[in-house]
Amino acid sequence: MRIVFATLAAAAMCAAQSAHLRTAPRHALPTHIDGNSPAFWENGSLRLFSSTGNPEMISEAPGQFGPWTSEKVDVSRHNHFPLWIEAAWRDDDGAIFGWYHHEPDAVCPGKSLTAPKIGAVISYDGGRTVTDLGIVLESADALDCNAKNGFFAGGHGDFSVVPDRDRGYFYFFFTNYGGRAEEQGVATARLAFDDRYHPAGAVKKYYRGQWSEPGIGGRTTPVFPAARAWQREDTDSYWGPAVHWNHHLQRFVMLLNRSCCKPGWPQEGIYVSFAADPGMPSQWSGPSRILEGAKTGVAPGYYPQVMGLEYGETDTLAGRIARLYIMGVSSWEIVFVSDPGGGDPADQNPDSDHSDQPVDADTLK
Repeated sequence: MRIVFATLAAAAMCAAQSAHLRTAPRHALPTHIDGNSPAFWENGSLRLFSSTGNPEMISEAPGQFGPWTSEKVDVSRHNHFPLWIEAAWRDDDGAIFGWYHHEPDAVCPGKSLTAPKIGAVISYDGGRTVTDLGIVLESADALDCNAKNGFFAGGHGDFSVVPDRDRGYFYFFFTNYGGRAEEQGVATARLAFDDRYHPAGAVKKYYRGQWSEPGIGGRTTPVFPAARAWQREDTDSYWGPAVHWNHHLQRFVMLLNRSCCKPGWPQEGIYVSFAADPGMPSQWSGPSRILEGAKTGVAPGYYPQVMGLEYGETDTLAGRIARLYIMGVSSWEIVFVSDPGGGDPADQNPDSDHSDQPVDADTLK
């Protein structure tokens, strides 16, 4: 059922950045969506990974509004099924680097709980075939098989990955679901860009102001700590960060889910945060809600992400106006404002038309 609302003005503010929603004709991405769905451009076409855990799908279209064709991804070495590829990067030489959320079976005998891990893949044929490079982020905390959130007994998952502006590092923003309460919430880690072909053992987690803890095991200091632990049925925590570089704002933008404060992992709302440098986790602005969970129009209303409107833009690269997708469905445009108190006149009228001229992706990276 389509839900129509008025434009949401002044929904999220951070110093000189803000985000606004306005309604747009409903559009859905191809295949079933259960997680962040990363995109990249290959030979003039937009390609998109999507998954329900098994199978993983790759879809192709001239742009996000289709028409789409879809096929199953051939995954070598089936060591980490089920998996959801939730982040992707196309290298200059054409190699596609992907990162996946993996949920191992039977971690708590007699219960449906799992404990996710994060791994890496590489593709040399535009995403049709991927080779598993192994797990790169894993919790060493003891599982809590009495956890009452309904899904996870601990672990790391529900994430996105973006490179910094200098291509020095890839930054992971993920959810830590277990261990000590003060380490739970949205956490971060990084991989040196030069280690992208051999990532296992090379990822470092952020802990107490340093990138010092190993990706396999290792402790975390959350960017956004859980207000109530994930072991509780009424947890209160942000989760599932989706991060992109916004070339209009010249800032990184993070979209977040928030589970609060009832059983059943309810979607309280979708939030936004801004930062100039992903390597400075303390500089992310406090999350501001841009959409109530009850108004997403899809159930359960998880997995917000942008998709840039211009040629070359993706879920990790967008400009002043992008589409907001929730579980692969978009009924909104999201408008990013660089100076709500003045500056660019176009920012003062978020309903004004955006440029229809294509953007060269290489100039935006």
